[in-house]
Amino acid sequence: MMARMHSGEMLRRLVGFDTVSRNSNLAAIEFIRDYLDGHGIASRLSFDDSGAKANLFATIGPADAPGIILSGHSDVVPVDQQEWTSDPFTLRSQNGKLYGRGAADMKGFIATALALAPELKQRATAAPIHFAFSYDEEVGCIGVSRLIDQIGMAEARPFACVVGEPTMMRPITGQKGLQSYRCKVHGREAHSSRTSYGVNAVEAAAELIARINAIARRVREEGPFDRDFDPPYTTIHCGTIHGGTVQNIVPAQCDFTYEIRNLPGHDPDPLLAEIETHAREVLEPEMKNVAPEAGFDFNARSRLPGYAIAEDDPAVALVKRVLGANETGRASYMTEAGLFGRAGIPTVICGPGDIAQAHKPDEFIEEAQLARCETFLLRLTETLAA
Repeated sequence: MMARMHSGEMLRRLVGFDTVSRNSNLAAIEFIRDYLDGHGIASRLSFDDSGAKANLFATIGPADAPGIILSGHSDVVPVDQQEWTSDPFTLRSQNGKLYGRGAADMKGFIATALALAPELKQRATAAPIHFAFSYDEEVGCIGVSRLIDQIGMAEARPFACVVGEPTMMRPITGQKGLQSYRCKVHGREAHSSRTSYGVNAVEAAAELIARINAIARRVREEGPFDRDFDPPYTTIHCGTIHGGTVQNIVPAQCDFTYEIRNLPGHDPDPLLAEIETHAREVLEPEMKNVAPEAGFDFNARSRLPGYAIAEDDPAVALVKRVLGANETGRASYMTEAGLFGRAGIPTVICGPGDIAQAHKPDEFIEEAQLARCETFLLRLTETLAA
């Protein structure tokens, strides 16, 4: 049987795998599979279409009883053009903090769960603990849908899920949705001294972005509002823009991205429709008067649901009781909780580390947070066994 690793050592191993979303995660997933197999815990993998990325699903304890999922994503965000003071893929320990890409978001949770696998195996006698580790969460929660399909094939449907995103071990019972779009603007080139013969795609994009910004201001001022979120309203944001070639050519192409992070219960579709209607009915007619081929193309990059679970739901009560917590919170960042919730699995977001460290250079997690997570997972298993 494989030797047990403590959480810090397991985190060192996981951080050492460069699982930036553009890369394969197979080396990390195969390491996890082999580690679990060494402790007599079988895993099942599900792959993306290329076969270069995989989810892992494993069950500890009786597979024919309802249990609880411990969910985490294996991918991390890039370190490109970030100023790290050490190698981001080599875990560094200093003053009670562990530094490395993914240490907080969210290999710390996965490492803790894996390090405890031998103890969980001994304690999960009445209800199982499921490990559900996904790929490509950071680029639109892509892998988890296949993972949830795999969970649906389990002998007994899990009755709850804990998504271990960094919350400082505070239970989070809601998150915003995420609607992410790319807009491509088509114009017509012309010499910049003859602007009336061209359609400026950059300027058309700028006009639509100005409209999106106006909509964002309106929602910020008029709501709806939910004071449990920060900020307490649906946000709209344009993130990137690219267009043009040289100064003296009217640009024929431009593209930009935008997103809506909507409160649970705030339907984003009317906002999306308002953006597209402005493009079609206000901006395009003038563009097409000059160039019939000019216009806008809208492409959805991700459509992810918001999520909220009732405070008196048994899953929330369980997590609060195990933590000894009286209060819960809401998250404005995206997690896979909405997809588990949409599949009918009551889900609470709770994990070690601080979301403020996520995606930053010199990302870290406090060793004390890993210890708190260990205590939580052991108590959770004991509670289920009882």
